[in-house]
Amino acid sequence: MSSNNRTRKILLLSANPKGTSRLRLDEEMREIKEGLKRAKKRDRFSIDRAEAVRYRDIHRAILEYEPHIIHFSGHGSGEEGLVFEDETGQIKLVDAEALAGLFQLFADQVECVVLNACYSEYQARAIAQHIHYVVGMSQAIQDKAAIEFAVGFYDALGADKSYEFAYKLGCSLIQVAGIPQQLIPQLMTQNNLQSQRSKETLPGNYTPKPDKIIYIERPPIEEKSFGAIVQPGALIRLKAPQRMGKTLLLEKVLNHAREQGYQTAKLDLKLADTDTLTSLKSFLQWLCVDVSDSLELQPKVDEYWQDIYGLNKNCTRYFQKYLLSDIKTPLVFAIDNFERLFEYPDIFSPFCLLLRSWYETAKQGDRVGNIWKKLRLVVVHSTEVYPSLDTNHSPFNVGLAIELPEFNLSQVITLANQYELDGQLGEDGLIQLMGLVGGHPYLIQQALANLKSQQITLEQLLSLAPTEQGIFSDHLRQQLWNLQHNPQLESAYKKVVMADEPMRLDAEVGFKLHSLGLVKLSGNDCVPSCDLYRQYFLMRLG
Repeated sequence: MSSNNRTRKILLLSANPKGTSRLRLDEEMREIKEGLKRAKKRDRFSIDRAEAVRYRDIHRAILEYEPHIIHFSGHGSGEEGLVFEDETGQIKLVDAEALAGLFQLFADQVECVVLNACYSEYQARAIAQHIHYVVGMSQAIQDKAAIEFAVGFYDALGADKSYEFAYKLGCSLIQVAGIPQQLIPQLMTQNNLQSQRSKETLPGNYTPKPDKIIYIERPPIEEKSFGAIVQPGALIRLKAPQRMGKTLLLEKVLNHAREQGYQTAKLDLKLADTDTLTSLKSFLQWLCVDVSDSLELQPKVDEYWQDIYGLNKNCTRYFQKYLLSDIKTPLVFAIDNFERLFEYPDIFSPFCLLLRSWYETAKQGDRVGNIWKKLRLVVVHSTEVYPSLDTNHSPFNVGLAIELPEFNLSQVITLANQYELDGQLGEDGLIQLMGLVGGHPYLIQQALANLKSQQITLEQLLSLAPTEQGIFSDHLRQQLWNLQHNPQLESAYKKVVMADEPMRLDAEVGFKLHSLGLVKLSGNDCVPSCDLYRQYFLMRLG
C-alpha cells in the first residue's frame, strides 16, 4: 500500500434489525476509529459511518461517500443472505447474487469489502468476482472475535500494510485474545479468483448455481409430516446430516399449515449471535420478541416477564397469556438450525425441558391444556454435532421423529427429469452416478447441475470426483475436517474404508459416523455411505 499515497475513504455500515439479537456494533466502530487515530499513516484515511442501514441505503451510502473500503457489521444467514430491514421494518435478506451485482457497479472505486457478519462467506465469494479483496466469515463469529479481527485489520492498514497482512493480523489477534475462532475469517482475493477461473476451463471445476429450487418428494415423509402438523399439540423433529433437504421439507410443512388457515412463525437460530446465547434469559427473551414480530404483534416481554418466576416459567407465561390465549387458529412454531444450541448446554438442556413441558401440557384436558393444543412445534436440526455430544443423553426424544433418507433411483430419475437430463443420461447413467454418490440429495443435484451446464461429461465427473479437481471437493474437505477433529472417529473410519466387507465398530462410534453421513449402518456393522467417500478417504487416511 505504501506506493499509493492518496487518502483512502472507509465507510462503516451497520445493521441490527428489529427481531435480531443485539450486536456490539458501537464498540466495533469505536475501536476501528480509535485505532486509525493512533496510526502513523492516519492522515491517509478518512472514515464515514452509516448506521441502521436498510437494504436500499447501501447504494446510497456508496454514492454519497465514495469509499475505497467498505466495512459491514451485522447479521448473516448463510446462503440466504445478509440481514437488513425493509421500509416497513421487517427483516430483509439480501443474497450473494444481488450483492455481487451491486458491487460490480462500483468495482472501479471499491478496493476492499469486509463482511464482519456470521455466515457471510457466501456473499464474500460472490462479491470477490468484482472487488479485489473481500473478507467473509465461514461460521458464526463471537462479537469479541469480530471486534478483535477489526482492530487488527485496521491497525495494520493504518501502519501502511497490505490487505493480506491486515487480514492475517486480524486473525492473529483473535487467537491472541484466546478465542478459538481465528480460522473463521476468510480472505478472497483477485489472485485466488483468477486461479479459480483458470481451473474452470478444466472439467470438473465449474459449479453452477441451480436456477431454481427443486423439491423431490420422498414418500411417506410428506404425508406423515402433514398428518402430524394438524394434530393438537403436535411436535415434529426433522433431522438429518446437512444438505439433505430438511429446510425444504420444513417449508413444505409450513405451507401446508398455512393452507389449513394456521398462523406460522419460524425462528432461524443462525440469526442468534453469541451475545444472545450467553444466557438462557437473553435467549428466551429474544425468542419471545422474534415470534411476536413474526405474528406482527407488539413485543410485550417487560409486561409478562416477572422476576419472581423462573426463566422457563416466564417464557411459558408469555406464550400462554399473550401469544396463544386469544388466537382462534393453531400456531405452528418452527425452529430451524436447532443444532446451534448443542454447544450451549446451559441453554440447550433447560430449553429442551421447556419444549417438552409445552408438548406434555397440550395433552391435558383442562383449560390450560386446550390453550397449548393450539401450538404445533417443528424442530429442525443437523446431526453433524452428535459426535461432540454424550449419546447416552438424547438431545430431544419426544414427539414424532422424521429422519430424511437418501433419494432412491425413482426419485433421482424424477430429479434428472427436472434438469431435462433423463434422456441424455438414461437409467444406466443415473445408476452409475448413484453408484458413486448414493442418493445424497445435495451431491446428486450438484452433479446434475454440472452435467446440465455441459462443462463436464459423466465419464469425466466420475473419474475426477474423488480428487481436488472434482466438483465435490469442498464437501469432501468439510467431511475430512470433521474426522481430523475427532481422532477416534478418524481411526475408525480408516478401518471402514480399507475393509473389503462391513466393519464391526463400537456402537457409539458407528452412531457418530452415521450422524456425519459417512457410513450406513447394519446393526453394529458399517460400510462407507458411498463409493465417493471410500475412494477419497482411502487416499487421505490410508
